[in-house]
Amino acid sequence: MAEHPNGTFQVPLWRAIAIFRFASMAYVVAMVAINVTDYAHPIGAIPALTVIVGWSVAATYLYARPAWRGWPLLGTDLAVTLVLLLASPWVVGRTAIDHGIPSLAVAWEACPVLAWAVSGGRRRGAIAAVVVGAADVTVRPNLTPASNTGLMLMLLAGVAVGHVARLAAESEQRLQRAVELEAATRERERLARGIHDSVLQVLAMVQRRGAHLDGEAAELARLAGEQEAALRALVGGRAPRQRAGPEVDLRAILDGYASASVSIAAPATPVKLPATVAREIGAAVGAALDNVARHGGSDVRAWVLLEEEAGTVTVSVRDDGPGIPAGRLAQAAEEGRLGVAQSIRGRIADLGGSVEIISAPGEGTEVELRLRVTE
Repeated sequence: MAEHPNGTFQVPLWRAIAIFRFASMAYVVAMVAINVTDYAHPIGAIPALTVIVGWSVAATYLYARPAWRGWPLLGTDLAVTLVLLLASPWVVGRTAIDHGIPSLAVAWEACPVLAWAVSGGRRRGAIAAVVVGAADVTVRPNLTPASNTGLMLMLLAGVAVGHVARLAAESEQRLQRAVELEAATRERERLARGIHDSVLQVLAMVQRRGAHLDGEAAELARLAGEQEAALRALVGGRAPRQRAGPEVDLRAILDGYASASVSIAAPATPVKLPATVAREIGAAVGAALDNVARHGGSDVRAWVLLEEEAGTVTVSVRDDGPGIPAGRLAQAAEEGRLGVAQSIRGRIADLGGSVEIISAPGEGTEVELRLRVTE
């Protein structure tokens, strides 16, 4: 399983590992105090206990910070445990271990297994358990049913804790999506109230008053009526963007933007996409070309390049205009002019794609729309 982010749902799991680490450390200290007289080299127990106590404190402090729960810390945690296990035959003695005296790590050796499981799920927990278990086997002259049971319990613990950690991460992601959806719904409702009391009323009035006129006034009234209906559907949430629907050739939509100042380059074969997806891409391209005409002037040329490769559709809109000064897009968004943020980025983001804008003053602008179209 891919490593998932450490979220608030995992905080109790990391706290439980910290408690287990200190509880198992206390058990190790007790076992050493009871059995030290039977050790082959009792003096070696002193540095071993120092490492166990010191690393327990350090690991608890380090794991408490999500940014540090990466491979360096996980690898060090595992390495410290392996060193203590491999030192047990010299400190404790193989004969003593064969007679049932525990190794230096005892239950403490499960700490890195649990940490790996929480950080990366079942697979990572199982890997750590196998590594620790293999080291534990090497220090034992003879395997007994009791030792085999302990190793199997450690493996099961790594898998079970990893599964719980994965469920916690997925639950947090679902909760985050639900919160974002609720916030978006509330914002939509707020905007709908404001639009209903202003823009929709004006569009309806224009449509009514121009319905009986002729010429351009009648056309304006018709367009106002269409925009009113579309805007009502949008703010009412009745027009979700979906990939379902009949397929159309994206080339045909983009060809509609060809002009004396706009060149279109597309593959020789059709680029079939669901109609709703193709229309949204076309609208985003249209918004990009509108920005070229608005900010570049009549002498600026633009090129639209359509590519399809390995299930990914890429549309690039490039111009030879004056370019976009650094920070201008963010400033425009703050001022409420959301042409790029909504008409371009918003449309493509809703489809699950990405937008990259490359520009520099005096060097033109390139807007790249990228969308994965195969599952």
